[in-house]
Amino acid sequence: MFFSRLSGLVAFGVAAQAAYTIQDSYDQTNFFEGFDFFNYQDPTNGFVKYQSAVDANSQSLAGYANDAVYLGVDYTTTNPTGGRASVRVSSKKTYTQNLIIADIAHQPAAACGTWPAFWTVGQNWPYNGEIDIIEGVNLVTNTTYTLHTGPGCTFTQGDCNAPGTGNLGCGVASEDTQTIADGFNEIGGGVYALEWTSSAINIFFFPRASIPSDIAAGNPDPSTWGTPSGSFSGSGCDVSSHFKDHQIVFDTTFCGDWAGKVFSSDPVCGSKAATCQEYVASNPEAFEDSYWLINSVKVYAEGSGSGVPSNTTRYGEKYMAIPKPFKA
Repeated sequence: MFFSRLSGLVAFGVAAQAAYTIQDSYDQTNFFEGFDFFNYQDPTNGFVKYQSAVDANSQSLAGYANDAVYLGVDYTTTNPTGGRASVRVSSKKTYTQNLIIADIAHQPAAACGTWPAFWTVGQNWPYNGEIDIIEGVNLVTNTTYTLHTGPGCTFTQGDCNAPGTGNLGCGVASEDTQTIADGFNEIGGGVYALEWTSSAINIFFFPRASIPSDIAAGNPDPSTWGTPSGSFSGSGCDVSSHFKDHQIVFDTTFCGDWAGKVFSSDPVCGSKAATCQEYVASNPEAFEDSYWLINSVKVYAEGSGSGVPSNTTRYGEKYMAIPKPFKA
């Protein structure tokens, strides 16, 4: 692991492209003021109990550590009733056609039964779209960039229609083992950038040692970054009508429609227990490193553009100032 151990949590009260202007910045000074906690039943049928803001803080599942945002899971309770405690947070504001840059120091480590994700999503799913930036299950070694939306959106990667449970969509599997889980954590993390315009959705990944200087300087210019890690464009999809008003989401769930479905087919995971739920319930210590450590999430708009205030139901309550260290 790049970090030897985390310190204790503290509570937290072509032509050149048009210039991007910072619109919102979420970091260790204000992250939980800009994100709400989702504490309802998992839409992907995971073996998980998402916690409210107060409960997450009191259980040391969310807070600040190492000058970053910590989002973890319960790794001490055996056979938890109804699912393993975890957190899912969504930005209070929604965004359309922005540049979103996330500097992440640590992702949930590879572990049988886990399903962590960093993504954006609109209401009335899937018709306003979903963009999966970091996503993988169990012992996967590379992320998959995937789009989901309603009928009538096709890129070269396929038909992005996501009927039923949403297991379908159009995706690009990264071949870079530094993009997720253990490979990502071993290099101290890095930066993901989502460049979302009216004509294309591009996703870039930069390892910690290769972050462009313009990002570090706060003046990002995607036209200088080279080929995206994942790119979706073409005349087969009207991006503006299929992707709009997205919240930014981080979560870690267990089992469910993806991790649970393929658990037994993984030779390592399948040898550990008869089912995904059985393994997750019986082995809390396996999830000690199933946490996010987020340095910042910054949202830029072209020119002096502004974001779209969220018109959706806000989940969770205001985060309370409750000092609570987590186990080192």
